[in-house]
Amino acid sequence: MSGYTMLTLETDARGVARLALNRPEKHNAMNAGMIGELADAAAKLKADEAVRVVVLAASGPTFCAGADLSWMRDQAGKDRQGKIEGATDLAMMLKALDDLPKPLIGRVQGNAFGGGIGLMAVCDIVVAAEKAEFALTETRLGLIPATIGPYVVRRIGEGHARRLFLNARRFDAAAASRTDLVSVVRPAGELDAAVEEEVSAFLDCAPGAVAGAKSLVQDLARGAAGDPIAHSVGLLADRWESAEGRAGIEAFLSRRPMPWAPK
Repeated sequence: MSGYTMLTLETDARGVARLALNRPEKHNAMNAGMIGELADAAAKLKADEAVRVVVLAASGPTFCAGADLSWMRDQAGKDRQGKIEGATDLAMMLKALDDLPKPLIGRVQGNAFGGGIGLMAVCDIVVAAEKAEFALTETRLGLIPATIGPYVVRRIGEGHARRLFLNARRFDAAAASRTDLVSVVRPAGELDAAVEEEVSAFLDCAPGAVAGAKSLVQDLARGAAGDPIAHSVGLLADRWESAEGRAGIEAFLSRRPMPWAPK
């Protein structure tokens, strides 16, 4: 899973993939190329059964400055259909990461603005450096955070969104934690250890069950479950009958290590 020019992607022997934005000279701002590579990487990670956890990271001091200025200039020069197509590419990339059936942990070592906050919002857990700062700056430019909006509003709720979307003011990691945009705040020197804590917890869990639990949360939160009681009861029965579920219960009753636990 290599060949990217604006990302790096590596997977270790445990099945932990590290997907990193790699345009530090541009503060990891997203352009059409990076958006396309992120969408491609999401598809490959989804299909790779060896991958159990994905860490979304970035090189350099900034996590993601949002949209690249050249990309914004190109978008501004397109006709309406062209603008819609460019925005759709961004929206579908975010959806691909949001739908990833593996745990997605954001490692946010520095500032994130605009689209960078969209990337954070599609993560299951975000570990951020305590000195990182954030802002949804679109309204300063006469724009709105529309494409990232479904993910950010879902993550932080309407009340926080009404304030942060409208005024474009910066907020720190502690404030981001209060909105649930950030899950864990740590000093920069402790960031990797904090990420590893989250990774290790996922590796102790059955990968199929983790994927099923993530899907269940999304279905229940987004009203896709129909009858939530029947939906959840059926899913539990499915897990009891799955090979993974049977193996886990047998190991538990026999007091043996779980078959998916790290060796």
